[in-house]
Amino acid sequence: MHIVLLSGGSGKRLWPLSNDVRSKQFIKMFHGTEDGELESMVQRVFRQIKTADPSADVTIATSKRQVSAIRNQLGDKVSICVEPTRRDTFPAIALAASFLHDTKNVGDDEAVIVCPVDPYVDQDYFQCFHELEKMVKEGSYNLNLMGVVPTYPSEKYGYIIPKEESLISEVKEFKEKPDLETAKTYLEQGALWNCGVFAFRLGYLMDKAHELLEFTDYHDLNAHYENARKISFDYAVVEHETSIGVVRYKGEWKDIGSWNTFAEEMPDRIIGNAQMDETSNNSNIVNELNIPILGMGLNNMIIAASNDGILISDKTQSSYIKPFVEKMHQDIRYAEKSWGSFTVIDVQEDAMTIRVELLPGHKLNYHSHEHRDEVWTVMSGTGVVIIDGKRRDVSAGDVVRLPKGSKHSVIASTHMQIIEVQIGEEISVEDKTKYPFPEF
Repeated sequence: MHIVLLSGGSGKRLWPLSNDVRSKQFIKMFHGTEDGELESMVQRVFRQIKTADPSADVTIATSKRQVSAIRNQLGDKVSICVEPTRRDTFPAIALAASFLHDTKNVGDDEAVIVCPVDPYVDQDYFQCFHELEKMVKEGSYNLNLMGVVPTYPSEKYGYIIPKEESLISEVKEFKEKPDLETAKTYLEQGALWNCGVFAFRLGYLMDKAHELLEFTDYHDLNAHYENARKISFDYAVVEHETSIGVVRYKGEWKDIGSWNTFAEEMPDRIIGNAQMDETSNNSNIVNELNIPILGMGLNNMIIAASNDGILISDKTQSSYIKPFVEKMHQDIRYAEKSWGSFTVIDVQEDAMTIRVELLPGHKLNYHSHEHRDEVWTVMSGTGVVIIDGKRRDVSAGDVVRLPKGSKHSVIASTHMQIIEVQIGEEISVEDKTKYPFPEF
């Protein structure tokens, strides 16, 4: 089974924990592992897929900015197909299909299932993938979908109208997001929520891709991706296909896209260093800062704090956060990277202080800066610092000075925490020149 997870998102709706790099699917706020550690949506979905099918081959289609977070949370357990720029869902799925076909040598008759990376579902959702795989192999329909049995009439979702009420049915028609009264009539017709899951033969999608996009192979499509027609998969494929089947999914399915819905699935009312008094009701606090938060007399409230900012909101109103966040302009202050993470802890006019955490066996790029000096103080762990080709062992308490122009890196032997102070009149993420790593 080949599964493509679509990972997008601008990181606005769960601000301040989410940002352009750390979209909602990377926020660790769910119980899932036996040792009690929290997991993110992408970790939860990957775990559920592997529980349903340990041999499943998973590829994540995403933007370049999310690659480091994916590698940090999933390591090398998944393949990653990087979109050079955002061009809507059809080009993204076409690029992923070409990636499977041309770089992973997946055959035209193999079943491919495309799914959003962030559904909050129970395990039966991924058991339905076996039904989708069988539908593809049987070839009764060109395109196969999963439909969720609705629990209430909703204006937020599109609807699939099946011809029959059986587990698997031919699709009669699709309906756009309706008003509430129309949604009620759809439910009377046995309609299903459209949850954005598609299954097909790889060759089927490759044919569609070549019909609508001009390219020869994956590398050609990737190189000219910015010129690809911007169109959704629904408009490009689903609306024109006459042979469509749907499998019913009757379990839990939630689109967690706001603080209101996110709070419903939080394992505890409070995550992080915080307290609420006994008069507080139906409220949640999420605190990533190292200072305490005290909430008193809170009613239906969400408080979320990170280095990117602080949100204090009525839960219902939190759904309307996006336009306000879009007006904010500041650099990202926290991001997970393939090598660990960084947190900006102080910004001055000519200085910035950052906490860098390195995972054992990982390293920073070998690089230099033209406009700033840096001072590293090793707070914990051991490793090797490289400055202009010379190695130096470091451990807790060591201070390393890096003048502008010097080539440098650090390799972590154990988990390391470093406080990095950047000093200069021009401090910018663009001020970095990378070099091949020196050989020793």
